[in-house]
Amino acid sequence: MQYANRVIATVVETYCKQHGFDVAFGLDGWLIVIDTGRIKHRIYGYDIGLNSSVVHRIANDKSATAEILASCAIDCVPHALFMNHNQFKYVPTGGHWARMLQMLGEHPEGLVLKPNEGTCGNLVFKVGSELEMEQAAAAIFAVNQNLAVAPYLAIEREVRVVLLDRQALVVYEKQRPSIVGDGVRSAVELILDKVPAALLAATLANLPGNPASLDAVVPAGQPFFLNWRHNLDLGAEPQLLQDGPVWQASVDIAARAAEAIGLAFGSVDVIWNNEAPQILEINSGVMIESLGHRHPDIAHRVYTQSLDRLVQRPAR
Repeated sequence: MQYANRVIATVVETYCKQHGFDVAFGLDGWLIVIDTGRIKHRIYGYDIGLNSSVVHRIANDKSATAEILASCAIDCVPHALFMNHNQFKYVPTGGHWARMLQMLGEHPEGLVLKPNEGTCGNLVFKVGSELEMEQAAAAIFAVNQNLAVAPYLAIEREVRVVLLDRQALVVYEKQRPSIVGDGVRSAVELILDKVPAALLAATLANLPGNPASLDAVVPAGQPFFLNWRHNLDLGAEPQLLQDGPVWQASVDIAARAAEAIGLAFGSVDVIWNNEAPQILEINSGVMIESLGHRHPDIAHRVYTQSLDRLVQRPAR
């Protein structure tokens, strides 16, 4: 089964064997049914089922999440919603373009366009011109009902906080892939030398900043980042965080955000700019595959604690 080798599936199967529960896999392992003998629990993808359907929808809706957090005075990255122009009854008669252009003019550093309900960094574009924005919007609308537009931020750090009942189960930083300068070679020379050929095209397509910077010599010891995004699926590495100011501030704002939307179990992405934390987005499903491959004991603990919470719920 295609999805049965996921970390979450392996943990659930082990958990059920230990507790004498029956477990069945469907949809190639994407759907998991736990039968405790008293009640059946269903796990769909990475959604354990601890959140209500409304909370799940809000968490997966970037613009809705941002609006709720802003109303609760929780610092978050604003996400403006634009419906697909093919959904005519939901689109203003004046269209979207004037508003998008206004946003582009208000943010000279650029904008980020993404599916409003997307995950894993798919179809996420940084745009700095009208043409780039038009191309990005067309690509997203081709396969999505809506998109979200956010100001581009040069994120210094991105931290993920996994919470269960507002308590942090694990906190880790997503560190972007980079190469280190030698003071002699340009960025493009270092990339051609260090990046495997199979990853070269994807690396060049996702480089941050001005393409002209590729020709500049990278100072010795200085990192040159290979991606402007912090997605683990795009090469970022998870780095565990322990007690400290960043850990504490990230957990505090993540817990407030979870409480604001009623999240019982999920992950909150916290970004840092100018030494201040800000919510980027919230996920009601907890996917820690990359972390789990490096720290299987932590992934086992996170999912086990959520399963304990799940099976202890009273039967309906």
